[in-house]
Amino acid sequence: MSTRNRIPGARDGGSRAARGVLYVHSAPSALCPHIEWAVGGVLGHAVRLEWTGQAAQSGTYRTEYSWTAEAGTAAAIASALRGWGHLRFEVTEEPTGSGQGATEGARYSYTPDLGIFHSVTGIHGDTMVPEDRLKAAVVKATAGETTLLAEIDRLLGKPWDDELEPFRHAGDGAPVRWLHQVV
Repeated sequence: MSTRNRIPGARDGGSRAARGVLYVHSAPSALCPHIEWAVGGVLGHAVRLEWTGQAAQSGTYRTEYSWTAEAGTAAAIASALRGWGHLRFEVTEEPTGSGQGATEGARYSYTPDLGIFHSVTGIHGDTMVPEDRLKAAVVKATAGETTLLAEIDRLLGKPWDDELEPFRHAGDGAPVRWLHQVV
């Protein structure tokens, strides 16, 4: 394939560009260079992040990084970072184009206590819940395993949002624009 159609950071030379943002909400200082290395490995180039103190948890740091690469990169970044203790992050990917070859958007959220959450997002940032997951939620609620409201909250990522919300605010009290930029 010609390099003319390559996307910076694309590993297989695909031509469908995706944009997204990585939000590291809290990471201990010892993890910061490892995060840069892991993200750089996914993107195929060195990444230097600007770290600032995280007011919500003493001794931790936060950063944001906008990226452009092939579709599916958000999943690769989330896979590279998930499971790391004491790390909280979100990574989003915008939907790509329309018509044949278009992709839905994605949101991945991670906390040490809850693990990874993934949702598909539409062109307007709405969380799209697949029919089979809704049906399974109704079955679990009907069987008395849970309530329908609790299952819908889980499908929409509410437990992750509740845990991450205190970390989403910048040190000076200004809210991070995370929902308005990509999702």
